[in-house]
Amino acid sequence: MEHLLVYSDSLSWGIIPDTRRRLDFDQRWPGVLENELAAGGRRSRVIEDCLNGRRTVWDDPYKAGRSGMQGLAQRIEIHSPLALVLLMLGTNDFQSMHPHNAWQSAQGVAALVDCIRKAPIEPGMPVPPILIIAPPPFTTPKGPIAPKFAGAEHKCVGLAQALEAVAKNTGCHYFDAGSVTPASGVDGVHLDADQHLRLGKALAQAVGGILTHG
Repeated sequence: MEHLLVYSDSLSWGIIPDTRRRLDFDQRWPGVLENELAAGGRRSRVIEDCLNGRRTVWDDPYKAGRSGMQGLAQRIEIHSPLALVLLMLGTNDFQSMHPHNAWQSAQGVAALVDCIRKAPIEPGMPVPPILIIAPPPFTTPKGPIAPKFAGAEHKCVGLAQALEAVAKNTGCHYFDAGSVTPASGVDGVHLDADQHLRLGKALAQAVGGILTHG
């Protein structure tokens, strides 16, 4: 059985917009991905490591442990051998307490790629290929999270293109989630259940091709 690691934030954790509740595994896009791969005949386990509020390389001034660099190398070591790492981060880099732009966030992803490739895995285990996933762009943040993400829809402009450039420069695979779904119309940031389904099905096609052809 091949193991895939999803390293992400609340968009993949499956938070239900405007709540603190979570979608079931089969409703979250990592679960949809696993089920779709299984339906296609692949024995794949999708491991979720999705922390609400996780940034790429920056800390949250209010909650500890939200930098994506924290513990990443050890997670690769823990779960190896891995057939693929799916890296979808960047959304929280644009929270209102941060000044970051799309280029800076993409450079954070590049640093995470480097960390994954330098992880202290056991001798003979493969350095996993990486799929960089650009999160859907914000619409205007609404509801309880609006103050936290005020202005994010402007700061994130160009993120998909910047991440595509990072993927090309680092030899990673790339997928633009915004090409198959927008952000939730409920809060402007997260994903609704039908959007998780759409994204999971689309990623199953992309991931199946990566696992088959490299």
